[in-house]
Amino acid sequence: MAYFYYTITAVLLYLISDFILNKIETYYGRRFEYRSVIFFAIILVLSMSLFELIDQIVGEPPQTASSPEEVVNTDPGSIESIPPQLPTAPQLDIQKN
Repeated sequence: MAYFYYTITAVLLYLISDFILNKIETYYGRRFEYRSVIFFAIILVLSMSLFELIDQIVGEPPQTASSPEEVVNTDPGSIESIPPQLPTAPQLDIQKN
């Protein structure tokens, strides 16, 4: 459900950021040369604050395992439940003369 809130918020942030930028440009009476940079700054600040608010209200979305070490398999009969062994270097018998 959290993904739904993030998606709706992202669409609304885009529209609100564009509205804010248009109002600022109307106030100054001209289009800004670096309009995309200003738009990025507006949407960045709004998204960071609103996504943090969503995290606090709804909770963070579930995390997926990104590496095999993070995968936990509780089935004792499964081969995946055996921790991986790192190969060791062969031992050499070196005798001192």
